[in-house]
Amino acid sequence: PGITLEEARKEEAQLNDLLSNPSERDFEDANEIWSMALTLEGLTRGVGKHAGGVLIAPGKLTDFTAVYCDEDGKWVSQLDKDDVESVGLVKFDFLGLRTLTIIDWALVDINAKRKALGQEPLNIDKIPLDDKKTYQMLQEGKTTAVFQLESRGMKELLKKLKPSTFEDIIALVALYRPGPLESGMVDDFINRKHGRADVAYPHPDLEPVLVNTYGVILYQEQVMQIAQVLANYSLGGADMLRRAMGKKKPEEMAKERVKFMEGSSQRGVDANQAGGIFDLMEKFAGYGFNKSHSAAYALVSYQTAWLKQKYPAEFMAAVLSAEMHNTDSVVHFIEECRTMGIPLVSPDVNNSQYKFVPLKETIVYGLGAIKGVGEGPIESIIQARKEGPFKDIFDFCRRIDLKKANKRTLEGLIRAGAMDKMSGVHRASIMATLTEAVKAAEQQNRNQSAGMMDLFGDVVEATPNNQYTPMLEWTDDERLQGEKDTLGLYLTGHPIDQHYDELKRYVACKLCDLQATRRGQTQVITGLVMDVRIFKGPRGTRAVVLLDDRSGRIEASFFGEIYEQVKHILIVDNVILVEAEVSPDDFKGGLRVTAKKAYTLMDARVNSLRTLELCLNLSQLAAPAIPDLRQLIAKHLPTSGQKSVNLHLRCQHSSATAVLQCGDNWRVYPHDDLLKRLKQVYGSASLRLVY
Repeated sequence: PGITLEEARKEEAQLNDLLSNPSERDFEDANEIWSMALTLEGLTRGVGKHAGGVLIAPGKLTDFTAVYCDEDGKWVSQLDKDDVESVGLVKFDFLGLRTLTIIDWALVDINAKRKALGQEPLNIDKIPLDDKKTYQMLQEGKTTAVFQLESRGMKELLKKLKPSTFEDIIALVALYRPGPLESGMVDDFINRKHGRADVAYPHPDLEPVLVNTYGVILYQEQVMQIAQVLANYSLGGADMLRRAMGKKKPEEMAKERVKFMEGSSQRGVDANQAGGIFDLMEKFAGYGFNKSHSAAYALVSYQTAWLKQKYPAEFMAAVLSAEMHNTDSVVHFIEECRTMGIPLVSPDVNNSQYKFVPLKETIVYGLGAIKGVGEGPIESIIQARKEGPFKDIFDFCRRIDLKKANKRTLEGLIRAGAMDKMSGVHRASIMATLTEAVKAAEQQNRNQSAGMMDLFGDVVEATPNNQYTPMLEWTDDERLQGEKDTLGLYLTGHPIDQHYDELKRYVACKLCDLQATRRGQTQVITGLVMDVRIFKGPRGTRAVVLLDDRSGRIEASFFGEIYEQVKHILIVDNVILVEAEVSPDDFKGGLRVTAKKAYTLMDARVNSLRTLELCLNLSQLAAPAIPDLRQLIAKHLPTSGQKSVNLHLRCQHSSATAVLQCGDNWRVYPHDDLLKRLKQVYGSASLRLVY
């Protein structure tokens, strides 16, 4: 930015060589591109419009500016913001904040709850601005879903600054911008607030102006007040000074410096001191933020923080409802609910609404957040259940409008678990019965349309026996994957749960109990890979992997060669084990995890497992059952180079037990799929891993 193509050619020897040396392989292509680039340089790239900028004219708008119609059919001025002002129009910025809707939705639920308890309705404009628990929450950086304060960088700033007053929140909003962060202002502000640096004022008379920002010039209004206090500026004159400093026009600044020096001289301020103060104002004016703007944002920030602290279920339900069409955001906020200890009730066609709703201290999942389930089908479901709860899949399909809810929609509801509670039948059986239930409902609708009635005047039932199709229950993986596909997250369990007993052999503690190790000492941790971020720098590649074992989450860093060795297993939704150094993180707080090695559970199992022991009764060992077992394990015989383990059959009968050691042609590769299938067929308790 700020450099022309020709200037870039002069500064970059490699670029100049490419364009000047005919022997270069890409010489012709590079010069063709270069000539086109020179032609395009400086042209308007395209048109755009301000997100909230609105022009209001005293008469017909086209008398003042040319207009055009954008792709949304809205009128837009053909002039940019500077030209609009030059022709005499005023530009207003109207900010539409979704957060205000969230607050409004939360208040509806809160006041319904307060009304039931006989309490006065809550007025968000009258909440106290000095609530200690709210400030404690802010100081701990627990600000996910809090307006303006939820980014990673802002959370770190909150932990350092530790706001204790509303003025501190106003300052936070103004400080968290590139200019102040890069200038050192933020560190000065924090150190002065906490007494690690002396609070100094450029002039004693400026203490009332700068006391709330610990002597740091942070707001544009402070620049104006300094000019008024020290140099007798009028309010209008001070605003002109602010604008001149903001635009950094040398000729205007020279005039303002003379005016400031003359005014401060009349107030008896030393000329050198006045010049230094003007230089300081000029420096900070580039970073200055409008305090009235910052204060308005800070108020909304505090209100959302207060609601999150006082009414967590109602607030988070409103946040989830506002973001329900953004699956990534829903997942993020549901994880925050779990961190806060707010239970989430699974979606249910008999209880859920379109939006997320609070229920006592829980949140009921909104049907609108299920992928592929639109507003039309949900309206039909809510309307139909006014007659009473749905009894089963047949009753459900008969009563809803199948023109609004197609088969894909119904499959999404089943996989999300929204039909689990209707009749207590597992999802695999409901899914297998769906086609028959839809056909029966459609037949009944045709009967009704044709006027086919029984002797008592009721519509002829198409399905006298509403029987579910018997099916093997889905494995945990299949059930959870269905939830991940439709909800974006694992709701009724965690993929690591099924491996918990096995993982205890390799891992000493859960992530929530993790402690720092001595320098050079490693320990093994495990978790589901939730996120992988790659950073490339002068020292090579670094990957930051977020691990989750349901008890907690932690980030592990993989550097250089280690990353290259294990990148093939650093995949979202993989369960991995990591040998790592764990040390205190003095900068962010918490722990820093530096990976030294990583491997999958399969790798660990293959290297340490000795025997697979399958416990069966006599009937399961009868002659017809053995070929079935052989056929099952045949899919998991070891291939060339794979390690294999013995298969033992433990036969139990009354008080006697016999262990049968299978021959070498029954040795198996202990793949997850084999273990799951054996548990599915013979029962979870039937399989034992012997190390």
